[in-house]
Formats: sequence, structure tokens, C-alpha cells
Amino acid sequence: MKLLRIGDFGAEKPAVLVDDDRYVDLSDVVSDFDEEFFAGDGVAAIRSLVADRIADGRVANLGGQRIGAPIARPHQIICVGLNYSDHAAETGQAVPDEPILFTKSPNTLVGPNDDVRIPRGSTKPDWEVELGIVIGKRTSYLDSVEAAREHIAGWTLVNDVSERAFQMERGGQWLKGKSAETFNPAGPWLVTPDEIDDVIDLGMWLDVNGVRRQSGSTATMIFDPFFIVHYISQFMVLEPGDLINTGTPPGVGMGFRPEIWLQAGDVMELGIEGLGTQRQNVVAPR
Repeated sequence: MKLLRIGDFGAEKPAVLVDDDRYVDLSDVVSDFDEEFFAGDGVAAIRSLVADRIADGRVANLGGQRIGAPIARPHQIICVGLNYSDHAAETGQAVPDEPILFTKSPNTLVGPNDDVRIPRGSTKPDWEVELGIVIGKRTSYLDSVEAAREHIAGWTLVNDVSERAFQMERGGQWLKGKSAETFNPAGPWLVTPDEIDDVIDLGMWLDVNGVRRQSGSTATMIFDPFFIVHYISQFMVLEPGDLINTGTPPGVGMGFRPEIWLQAGDVMELGIEGLGTQRQNVVAPR
């Protein structure tokens, strides 16, 4: 299934995509795709209901409705840095022996086609197409990498927008360069694992103003998604509905010579095979 949330920011209603432009509304039976939904095995619970509503013709057209992030605001957004060896090389940093973890403020989460706002004082805003993992059940001290599969609710497309001057030149942790408002577009939907044959072999791309900047595959990850979930569980508890951004392939702005930074008026378009596409206008600071 493909789970999505439709409507104005902060008032989205949960739904399941039927095809390119039709959906089943679940707002009468599901309050939101949030911690309570995932913890209650909500994905399994709605399968037969969705099938029945499709059979009964209870579907609606998306039309021009806004699509929000496919999950409600999570407890945490955990990110993995330098998880593609060729991306590490373009940034001049060593390939890590273990996953580099950092956090991103949960209130960065926005819809896949919402504006991305450059923060005040920004000089080096950048883009990153990434595979996102949504956690399906409380996860702590997993015994094996294989066990991680049972703790994943699904996959989603993410743009891990970054401000490199804040991240690299202002001291301390990367959080400062990752947590400006609108810096985590996600969606358009959460795709359940049964829909993806091999999550470690998905093409991914990102364009800026119609020019291809990133082109890669999840096949070149250093640490795959199942290893990542197992690894993180040894250090912290992951709650249902939490989001993990798993790193980006080469082609980010800081990797070019000369470097390329986002400007107000730019348009980012990105996608991952099987997970849909996004489009964001870059807008000036408030």
C-alpha cells in the first residue's frame, strides 16, 4: 500500500493511494498516521478495509489537493551521514567505519511539494535526495540485522535540505545546518515493504532548475537500511512513526567545483524508483 495524507498543513487526513490520481479516504476510521496508528499495527488493520472500499467504489480523485508528509510529526528524525562512499569522496571526508548519526528537528517535516525556505543568514543551502525509513514498532536493542525488517513500516522519499555554512563552519554538531523550517520534505507517500522488491537497488535522482545534479542508487549505500535500524537500536529507542534519513549519493552542491548553492527562485525536483517524486520551490528568508 501507499499511505498518504491530504489537505492543508496541520489538518491533513489519512488516505491510501489507489492509482495515480485516486485515493481511499480513511479519516473516518484513522485519526492520523502517527505513533498510535503504527504501534497498533495499523497498516495490517486497514488492508481489508481499503480493499472493501475500492470494491465498493468508495474512491475519490486527488485533483489539485495538497499532499502532506506521509506521517504525522515523529518523535525524532535521525539521519545517517556520509552513507555513500562516492558522496564521502566528493566532500573530502573519509568513508566511516560505523554509521555517523545526527538528529534533525522534527518540525522540519513538510509535504513533498511544499516550499523550501532559505533561513536567515544562510549562504550555502544545499540539497540531498534520500531514502527515508519509517519505524513501525518500538525498537530497542534488536538482536540481529534481520530482526529490523519486522520493525519497518515502510519507505519514503526525503529531501534532506542542508545549510552547509551552519553545518560545517559554526562549530559543534550538524544539527544547526539541518534543522531550519521546511528542511525535510517527505513523501508523497509511505510505501509498505511488500510493494518494493529490493530496497537496496532503487534508482534515485535530483534536478535543480531542470539540470540533473544527483543520480545514484541505494545499491551503493555503505550501510543498508536494515543494518541502520539494528545499529541505531543499540544506542536509543526508536518509537513507532519515527523517521530515519539514510544518506545521499554524490552530486550535492558542496561537491561541485565551484560549489553550487540554492537560491530563492530555484526549483528542486527529485525521485526514487517506486517511491514517487517531489517538487519544491526555493523561497527567500522571512
